[in-house]
Amino acid sequence: MEQGQVIQVASDAVVTILSVAAPLLGVALVIGVVVSIFQATTQINEQTLAFVPKIVGVFLALLIFGGWMLTSLTDFASRIFGYASTMVG
Repeated sequence: MEQGQVIQVASDAVVTILSVAAPLLGVALVIGVVVSIFQATTQINEQTLAFVPKIVGVFLALLIFGGWMLTSLTDFASRIFGYASTMVG
């Protein structure tokens, strides 16, 4: 396996991981900021107030983006098998 192929596989893996994780992390980030601003303005320091909305938001985002995420990961797996078949031959 050549160095260029290794870099290509690693780059493809990193891009796939970031693109699959981005929607869920983005939703959690936005909800966290909104809840933090709400807590700061109302001076309510309840732990579950920060935790429960994030969980609900991430589950909803998973329902919305789950199909796309699965397709993206399946395409990545196909590309990995394609890389493997070119390395053997």
